Amino acid sequence: MTAVHPDAEARAAAKQPRNLLDPGFELTLRPMRYPDFYERYRDAIKNTWTVEEVDLHSDVADLAKLSAGERHMIGRLVAFFATGDSIVANNLVLTLYKHINSPEARLYLSRQLFEEAVHVQFYLTLLDTYLPDPEDRADAFAAVENIPSIREKASFCFRWMDSVEKIESLQTRADRRRFLLNLICFAACIEGLFFYGAFAYVYWFRSRGLLHGLATGTNWVFRDETMHMSFAFEVVDTVRKEEPDLFDEELTRQVTDMLKEAVEAELQFARDLCGDGLPGMNTESMRQYLECVADQRLQRLGFAPVYGSENPFSFMELQGVQELTNFFERRPSAYQVAVEGSVSFDDDF
Repeated sequence: MTAVHPDAEARAAAKQPRNLLDPGFELTLRPMRYPDFYERYRDAIKNTWTVEEVDLHSDVADLAKLSAGERHMIGRLVAFFATGDSIVANNLVLTLYKHINSPEARLYLSRQLFEEAVHVQFYLTLLDTYLPDPEDRADAFAAVENIPSIREKASFCFRWMDSVEKIESLQTRADRRRFLLNLICFAACIEGLFFYGAFAYVYWFRSRGLLHGLATGTNWVFRDETMHMSFAFEVVDTVRKEEPDLFDEELTRQVTDMLKEAVEAELQFARDLCGDGLPGMNTESMRQYLECVADQRLQRLGFAPVYGSENPFSFMELQGVQELTNFFERRPSAYQVAVEGSVSFDDDF
């Protein structure tokens, strides 16, 4: 029997296909193993926008027209926005970039990190415009500590996401399951539920002819978040194909419980924002909306829906699609890369 040289064994091992969550730091873009991730990166570049394009001047006059309950709602919204995207950005850097072992995917994640920075800048500008008093702004930035409904949402995020942060590499099946739960919490619950709940309040104001600047910036954030969520779900799909044994009854139960917990955390936020209810917006209608969105996220992930609720907010579709289509028809000279193509939406509202 002919002995195999150790170098030959190493070369043979190097040719073995690697899975997306295998430990390491793959650097080779050719041959490309995950071309879809690369195309998502290219599509994201076409979606470039800047905070300076958002005109908030008319919003200042609108704020003076709001009732006390509506002003409370806006205050809570900007307080949540002040920290929400920072939680997302931290998870991108500390977890996703570290463990998704694909240079194509890391290109997209690098672009996503830039977009999260733009969102943080937008919310900073929003706070400076809406809350001119320095003490009010300081309170908003400290919302995670001093506003119970926002603190509960942050606690939910940390419970599901922090356990992966200290893992250096996904060596075991248990580690990979923990990473999947982090990724699903990130995509389905934070970007796909918490932010979509916040968007609904913004579009409710817009449907009444108020806060057009906020709605314009939110439309572009909405577009970004939809793409972020779609990318993360594609990562989950890829892992399911490569390692189907990870998707067992236990994971199904954990993900379903996670979405239920996220709905309850967001409902607590809704009670804080809506109080006894405002015309066209109350806790019960928000419950229906959140349950509808949660079912959509579960179905997209390949799990059974649990609520069966319908979307009560028609303005979510009307406002979002119209403004985003207008955005993609523009050719603003401020963009280094011209925006091309058209927008097509599914029903992920």
